[in-house]
Amino acid sequence: MAAERGGCALEAVPLPPEVRESLAELELELSEGDITQKGYEKKRAKLLARYIPLIQGVDPSLQAENRVPGSSQATAGVSKQQKSRSTNSRDERFRSDVHTEAVQAALAKYKERKMPMPSKRRSVLVHSSVETYTPPENHSAPPDVTTGLVEYLHHERPQVASVRGVPRGYSSSILETADGVPVNSRVSSKIQQLLNTLKRPKRPPLKEFFVDDFEELLEVQQPDPNQPKPEGNQVNVLKGEPLGVVTNWPPSLLAALQRWGTTQPKAPCLTALDTTGKAIYTLTYGKLWSRSLKLAYTLLNKLTTKNEPLLKPGDRVALVFPNSDPVMFMVAFYGCLLAELIPVPIEVPLTRKDAGSQQIGFLLGSCGVTLALTTDACQKGLPKAQTGEVVTFKGWPRLIWFVIDGKHLAKPTKDWHPQVRDASAEIAYIEYKTSKEGSTVGITVSHASMLAHCHALTQACGYSEAETLTNVLDFKREAGLWHGVLTSVMNRMHVISIPYALMKVNPLSWIQKVCSYKARVAVVKSRDMHWSLLAQRDQRDVSLSSLRMLIVADGANPWSISSCDAFLNVFQSRGLRPEVICPCASSSEALTVAIRRPSELGGPPPGKAVLSMNCLSFGVIRVDTEEKLSVLTVQDVGQIMPGASMCVVKVDGTPYLCKADEVGEICVNSGATGTAYFGLLGITKNVFEAIPVTAAGIPVSDQPFTRTGLLGFVGPDYLVFVVGKLDGLMTVSGRRHNADDVVATALAVEPMKFVYRGR
Repeated sequence: MAAERGGCALEAVPLPPEVRESLAELELELSEGDITQKGYEKKRAKLLARYIPLIQGVDPSLQAENRVPGSSQATAGVSKQQKSRSTNSRDERFRSDVHTEAVQAALAKYKERKMPMPSKRRSVLVHSSVETYTPPENHSAPPDVTTGLVEYLHHERPQVASVRGVPRGYSSSILETADGVPVNSRVSSKIQQLLNTLKRPKRPPLKEFFVDDFEELLEVQQPDPNQPKPEGNQVNVLKGEPLGVVTNWPPSLLAALQRWGTTQPKAPCLTALDTTGKAIYTLTYGKLWSRSLKLAYTLLNKLTTKNEPLLKPGDRVALVFPNSDPVMFMVAFYGCLLAELIPVPIEVPLTRKDAGSQQIGFLLGSCGVTLALTTDACQKGLPKAQTGEVVTFKGWPRLIWFVIDGKHLAKPTKDWHPQVRDASAEIAYIEYKTSKEGSTVGITVSHASMLAHCHALTQACGYSEAETLTNVLDFKREAGLWHGVLTSVMNRMHVISIPYALMKVNPLSWIQKVCSYKARVAVVKSRDMHWSLLAQRDQRDVSLSSLRMLIVADGANPWSISSCDAFLNVFQSRGLRPEVICPCASSSEALTVAIRRPSELGGPPPGKAVLSMNCLSFGVIRVDTEEKLSVLTVQDVGQIMPGASMCVVKVDGTPYLCKADEVGEICVNSGATGTAYFGLLGITKNVFEAIPVTAAGIPVSDQPFTRTGLLGFVGPDYLVFVVGKLDGLMTVSGRRHNADDVVATALAVEPMKFVYRGR
């Protein structure tokens, strides 16, 4: 060890106290393993470099490394060092045998035994008494570079009665010497801390880190013996109605687009509105087909890098379009599908360092995206570098931005034709999802799942050709994409897309478009219904009698029932029928889970459940009365989707089937769900390949189920009820609460009386 080689030489050198302390701390770090042997020797050599000329018989390696050439220079260095020390008040302050004895007592006892060193945090947080310390049974003597120093100082310096320069506030304290003899000592806080540190084990019990007042927080919460427990029978797997056989059903979504684009080219597909509510463009099925063909041809044949095609089938492509431009998004989406590319729709980044877009950038990087499709107007609004190009957003991969406006697209040659294949298990598109921690994942949906989902929605909603649908939702993801871009094309429907900017200016705009276009279906959220109630006094000449289905996309949220009831109370006099309101439940992983059927399709009457929130916090279902304040009223979200199987499993641990009066996570087995988290095999297996089991541990099926993230139960008439989401689950003292319930409570009270700013 370096300490052994240099110890005898250092005994003859009167080093300053601060150097001795630094050497002692360095030795402790080596013993703790905080630094390597090489790092220790390097730091030690640096500390002793200016005193090397004074050492006789020093370690040759140190001499060679720090030798001062020329005896005159060495002498000058010595005199200069002595001069600097003579003017150092701190050095004079500690020149006493009292201080030397304190250091000797600590270091000699440390030398006698080898014990684990405490962490720096431990030495600050916990203050043990030195007198109450009991030495361990094992003793060892690690080498200490300062042992020789303190011995030299102890024997060479005369004892003095007082210490000059002792910091104010320090008084005498009793310390043990190496022989166990108490001595009277005035020491610096540094040495006192060193003594306390040497007296303690390295890893104290966790309890010592906390003040006694908080000991009750460390105790394990014991279950309440009076808490409610589920008493019903185990619920078996519930099967939905079978998917109907349609003779002329297309073999893929692209085949449906090709059929309508060539046989019904003038049929309206999508109408876009501006912020004043005026229709600015109507995309026909013929235009959608021809523009998608041009884009597919351009992407595969006109984009090159180093004389090689930039893209090949299976590559992922980002779709960056604002919520006000559904037409160009639709062209980009189907153009990618025709080119056998995988579209990844994302939001338009607002700033270069937008926190939300950083997570999107991580998703794009993990998907290997190199190309982003956008419009000329959107690109002009993006932040630019000094070169005029779009900046590289923080956390994003380097992208090539391609504008898909008509003038940038090439007309396909006569011998080029797209491959319109049957639906397969290959990835069709990737939909992003942001978790409660803020991380973003990409959920893959295959061509087969996309087709099956369109089939199931068509059957559950009773869609027919040429129907008009008003879509208020974001058309890039979830229900807005499923109804307004995919299933609508499958059935040659006409979609009226309401931009969010228009809703902010005129909350009644969607109702006005339902009335003017005689729309049969509208897809909204409960917020849209709520906003309409606030503005409905301004216009009374509207009618909703044409609606046969008002799909409430967030019907699974507990506050949606109040919006639905209030909307019906106001607009029932304007032609809205009660059975038209159809809440649904969905998740990014399982797509549509359940939806209430209109009565014309043979659906059961709507259901409502008034549940005890106290029992719900224990995961138990108990019906209560509405007169109480501590109840949660929820509406059903209909029956499960056609062709699907569903079960409810326990939230924690092994997915055992729940009892009839027990809340659990809803799981779905269907050909119309997502297939994986892109590039994340571990969590994919946990979410998309769950195997529910009975109480005896027997799997309920040989097919895997997909976890939906929805918490609920199955009620009478096989109606599905959702009481919360796994992402919003909060467990406090063994009881479960849901973030959505907090929102529902805030919305249920009168804010001017109960909700105060800043609380």
